[in-house]
Amino acid sequence: MKRLIYLTLTLVLVACGTRRGYFNLDGRLLNLNQGEFYVYSPDGVFAGVDTIKVEGGRFTFETQCKESGTLVIVFPNFSEVPVFAEPGEAVTVKGDASHLKEIEIKGTKENELMTSFRQQLVKASPPEELAYAEKFVKNNPSTAASVYVLRKYFVVSPDADIDKASALADVVYKAQPKNGEVARIVRYLKMMKRNSSGASIPSFSAQDINGKGVTDSYLRGKVAVVYTWADWSYESRNMRDRLLRLKGEYGNRLALLGISLDASRNTCRLSLRNDSTSSAAICDQMMFESPLLETFGLGRVSDNIIYNAQGRIVERGLNINEIETKLKALLD
Repeated sequence: MKRLIYLTLTLVLVACGTRRGYFNLDGRLLNLNQGEFYVYSPDGVFAGVDTIKVEGGRFTFETQCKESGTLVIVFPNFSEVPVFAEPGEAVTVKGDASHLKEIEIKGTKENELMTSFRQQLVKASPPEELAYAEKFVKNNPSTAASVYVLRKYFVVSPDADIDKASALADVVYKAQPKNGEVARIVRYLKMMKRNSSGASIPSFSAQDINGKGVTDSYLRGKVAVVYTWADWSYESRNMRDRLLRLKGEYGNRLALLGISLDASRNTCRLSLRNDSTSSAAICDQMMFESPLLETFGLGRVSDNIIYNAQGRIVERGLNINEIETKLKALLD
């Protein structure tokens, strides 16, 4: 359930300090006087997606925190900034909303380490960013920040080098053998290798948002697209809507399987209330921990796989324009 976090809480939290078993962040942003943005946790600090409200450029957020984990702030322009939560700790967030790479997060070693890395990238070219990211992971394998950098730059990147990602994941896993998130990344990369070009549709069984069973047979014998989306991601909603229009055009010749990464089936149902194509939509409410992501080797919002009518992967990780072009080549 969403929680609106208002400025009026700031003075209370500052006066009382951070409560035991809770994590607090207090922020101030230039060039964002009023608005709201989302925050979620990919590794289970809290369930679902919360909404943080900004008033006068200030915001605050408090969440119960039993174990250390990662929060991801999603800004109005869909840029993401990680915050590393620890029980009983508090951090401050300062910066300019128009220069998110330069945001400073202070209060814990993990967040200050990530701030230094993020600011190193301000003037870096894309190849330099990757080089900095690789060096960062190798130099800090025992940190939560290294797990985030590994995932962002080497695992869920559209043009990920799976061999390099696997090598870096092994480095981090040796340093953090009991970290469940790292273990999931290692398994995901193995599944990615199995789901490379030419691989066949994997066996799976799930329930759609209305409780109806969906299996791999739903995808077989047709050109098919398996894709991820979330109500809080404009890019993924746009991809979903355009895919549904293509489904209306091609009918039963095209099968769509949408995996929602929302924390609520109700949110998913509301978002799809105008869909008349009867395409399969799954929301198991596990977000990035959904076993279906591992089954298909999908790891981010707006990810996708295209299968031909013979059930073999022909493309993956395309943008929506590329998907439309590929589907027309397969179906026209």
